[in-house]
Amino acid sequence: MPPPPMSPQAGFAVTLLGYAAASLTTLSFFPQAIKTLRGADVSGISLRSYGLLTIGITAWAVYGLLVGDGPLIAANLITLLPASLVLQRRLQAEFERRRR
Repeated sequence: MPPPPMSPQAGFAVTLLGYAAASLTTLSFFPQAIKTLRGADVSGISLRSYGLLTIGITAWAVYGLLVGDGPLIAANLITLLPASLVLQRRLQAEFERRRR
C-alpha cells in the first residue's frame, strides 16, 4: 500500500533530508581519496571492496537518473569521483605488485 500524499512543505523537508544525507555520505569519501592521493601506500585498501563499491555507486547513479531522484543522482555522481580515484590507485598498485 503506498504512503499517503505529503503536503508540499513535508515533501520539501523530505527532499532537504535527502540532500543532507547525500552530502554527508558523499563528503565521507573525500578524506580517503585525499589520503590516497597524498600517500603511496594503498595496501590497506581492499581492491574487491572498492571495486564493488564503485560499481554500486555507478548503478545507484543510473537508478537515480532513471527514477529522477535528485539527491540520489547528485550524491552518487559526486561520490563516483573520489571512489574512482581510490580504486584507480589501488588497481595501479596491484598491477605493479604482480609485475614484480
